[in-house]
Amino acid sequence: MTLSAGPTTPTAHVIRSDAEALETARALAAEFAPGAERRDAERLLPVAELDRLSASGLLAITVPAEHGGANVSIATLAEVFRLLAAADPSLAQIPQSHFAYVNVLRAQGTSEQQRFFFAELLAGKRFGNAQSEAGTKHVQDYRTRLAADPDGGYQLAGTKHYSTGALFAHWIPVLARAEDEQLYVAYVPRDAPGLTVVDDWDGLGQRTTASGTVRLEDVRVPAAHVVPHHLTFTGPQLHGAVAQILHAAIDVGIAGAALAAAAEFVRTRSRPWFEAGVERPGDDPLLVQRFGELAIRLRAAEALLERAAREVDAARADLTDESAAAASIAVATAKAFADPVAVELSSALFEVSGTRSALSSLHLDRYWRNARTHTLHDPVRWKVQHIGRYVLNGTLPPRHGLL
Repeated sequence: MTLSAGPTTPTAHVIRSDAEALETARALAAEFAPGAERRDAERLLPVAELDRLSASGLLAITVPAEHGGANVSIATLAEVFRLLAAADPSLAQIPQSHFAYVNVLRAQGTSEQQRFFFAELLAGKRFGNAQSEAGTKHVQDYRTRLAADPDGGYQLAGTKHYSTGALFAHWIPVLARAEDEQLYVAYVPRDAPGLTVVDDWDGLGQRTTASGTVRLEDVRVPAAHVVPHHLTFTGPQLHGAVAQILHAAIDVGIAGAALAAAAEFVRTRSRPWFEAGVERPGDDPLLVQRFGELAIRLRAAEALLERAAREVDAARADLTDESAAAASIAVATAKAFADPVAVELSSALFEVSGTRSALSSLHLDRYWRNARTHTLHDPVRWKVQHIGRYVLNGTLPPRHGLL
């Protein structure tokens, strides 16, 4: 499906504090959770739910206070994502890039750019993303070009894949190389001439993220909408740490939801194994043992996520090479632990629940499909390498957006 017109803009509430952001996230998670199974099974795109998210004000909670936003802590932002992901991980993943590109504006936007785009966010507008490309040498080999126009603006040309959020966005941040071969972000209106969003995402999990294709055919962009992203990485930065902690929060949310679903199924729909000699499966000591093991894994993932968020907040308050490195390593640790935990718990759901849980009509496979798909976003094996070098040799991690 190809859409040419942008979404409508809801009237947005303005959230004023961390506490209000968390309260709003809990309420929306409770509202979104009942429909998540059907949205996944029938691939019903969450347009109405995203409008609710925009109207709630949650998408503007990282706007700086001087521009009218709540400027919430990273600890709050990560918890917002964990709560939403436990309810519907596809819905939670859609605004992950939104917040990453808000951070680009915070770091490198001019005062005029910040004033304009932060007002857009407070009004309920959504950012998508057009970042990844297929068929290139590696994930940071970007071929999309930003060419200067004689009138002082630019033209964009290229094709992007895995463009989560673009289908539902008001603005699509496009990562491209200019004639100096440096990376820039061009913020392009969803309905700009020459920009086409194709809903061709067919992943086995995260089905309703609509992470499809964006085609850019000589799209005109004024200079006022272009930000020099490459400057973000010339000094200590938290761009990668913030982006990655949101991915980790999604994984932890999936893991928690899978364990809760398993416990509910065993309590209400399962039978005890005959050799246990008990009336209820909840009295089977081996089953109790397994749930305890899984709960420990989940609690450890939650604790690492919380610790990483505190490290990022501490680095934001006093940003140096050392504090940025400590934050990146803490986030990498949380992500490297959370990824396999999400896959393990969503698979163990069937182990503890028995054959009946594998019925297609129950759609319990969505937890594993979502975990398996989302954890492929970037390889944690490289995060483990950076952690090891940091601990053993004191080597600071590299500056890039995936760490």
